[in-house]
Amino acid sequence: MAIALGDQPKFFSLQIAEARRFHINLNPPRDTLLAVVSGGCEHCSADYEIHRATFPYFGIEFVTQGRGQLVLGGKHYNIVPGTIFAYGAGISQDIVSDSRERLVKYFLDFTGRRAKRLLELYGPRPGHVIQTSAPAEIIAAFDDIIRNGLRNTPFTPRIGTVLVESLLLKIADTAIPFGSFGTPAFVTYQKCLRWILDHAGKVETLEQIARACHIDPAYLCRLFRRFDHTSPYQFLLRLKMNDAADRLQAPGVAIKQVADEMGFSDPFHFSRVFKKSLGLTPAQYVRLNRRA
Repeated sequence: MAIALGDQPKFFSLQIAEARRFHINLNPPRDTLLAVVSGGCEHCSADYEIHRATFPYFGIEFVTQGRGQLVLGGKHYNIVPGTIFAYGAGISQDIVSDSRERLVKYFLDFTGRRAKRLLELYGPRPGHVIQTSAPAEIIAAFDDIIRNGLRNTPFTPRIGTVLVESLLLKIADTAIPFGSFGTPAFVTYQKCLRWILDHAGKVETLEQIARACHIDPAYLCRLFRRFDHTSPYQFLLRLKMNDAADRLQAPGVAIKQVADEMGFSDPFHFSRVFKKSLGLTPAQYVRLNRRA
């Protein structure tokens, strides 16, 4: 059960201006596979400092605003929005907020026999720092965890374990190397991403994207593999198929009509791409939607 905030754990900082925090069970059974211990969102005060030689749980922190200094396992980092780092037993943490640009950050503490394995699989590994290319998605995942932690129902602990794994998968899916923000490569990637999002319905080839963004097609592919774990063309197809799925829900719409709208002159090719993206052919999707 989640416990009221009047009785907070000693490791919760008091150097905060505002916070939404919860804690569940500080001493779960030793054979627990995965258990959420605590989490929240903290608006740090000007004098915020944390100095720990170790920590009894695995922890993940995510910076959404402000700046600060981090020393994690003896390594120094300047942390900015989008920064995500993890720690655990035996890993020292020193976190200091900039007094003028105060940190706002989410945190999650968890434990169990699967905890370390999940961090090693999806990252960040304990003692490591990364950044995310989709901070809004990570914020949404943390907010789900906090809402669940504060609900205080018999299902809160179990739901929490599911949400932890979902958060780690989302972090892995959007992870970029630490220090990417503000670099020319990341700025160029964001510019290309915005252009594709704005023109997805009209563009058909990789060359069109590269030409519009004034870069070489090969470089465009390298940017997307580095920052989005896919190719720009596959990203474009995914957008088109999501749009196609929305169009197919309209009453009386023909599959060939949607294929034409998505830039596919061959409806059979459209059907193959649609099934590869969504797992159903357009005809199967339409029938399923009508039954629903």
